[in-house]
Amino acid sequence: MARKINLVPGEFYHIYNRGTEKRQVFTKIYDYERFLSLLYIANSSIRVDLKKQGSTLSEILALERGKSLVNICAYCLMPNHFHLIINEKEDGGASKFMQKLITGYTMYFNKTYERSGALFQGRFKVEHADNDNYLSYLIAYIHLNPAKLIEPTWKETGIKDKNQVEKFLDNYRYSSYYDYSGNKRVESKIVNMSALPIYDELPKDFRSSVSQWLNKSEQGSTLS
Repeated sequence: MARKINLVPGEFYHIYNRGTEKRQVFTKIYDYERFLSLLYIANSSIRVDLKKQGSTLSEILALERGKSLVNICAYCLMPNHFHLIINEKEDGGASKFMQKLITGYTMYFNKTYERSGALFQGRFKVEHADNDNYLSYLIAYIHLNPAKLIEPTWKETGIKDKNQVEKFLDNYRYSSYYDYSGNKRVESKIVNMSALPIYDELPKDFRSSVSQWLNKSEQGSTLS
């Protein structure tokens, strides 16, 4: 089936996909770290060869990868799916990057867990962030996703314990929430927030802005 959205250089997109049959695609820490490694090293015209390029996340993030294909502006990994906000830098760059990312991770996962076949549900899904308001919404949306891990129905019923959710988001390692909150870590090399057209408008206290979304949910207005 042809993709309904043609990715265009300079534009911003929400890219996501989940495990086939809704299966978990991240089951242990090293799975998450392998995907994070690929977010960095697959974002390049250079062929990916993780066996030669180091085994730990820190080692891979220390490598020189050359020119990137896309700007990864935000990400979130969940047990059975992932979200990315990307900006295509060159024609076809996003497709090249996603092919390397999905192929590399599927090969790793299938070998590790002695399985075969597709790991994700077909081609990755795309939404065009065609205006700044929607882009801001998407940044909040994907960074709030991990809240479902401790309060699965929060979007429908509201937050029961906002302090607990905020603490959980603060300590969730597998999204760019930590980087948006102004903290530095080795994973910060994955994300290029400055590529966003709304970069200068991002809240200085990102954590407080996300807290406002949680407050809205308590008042009956939730993210869809």
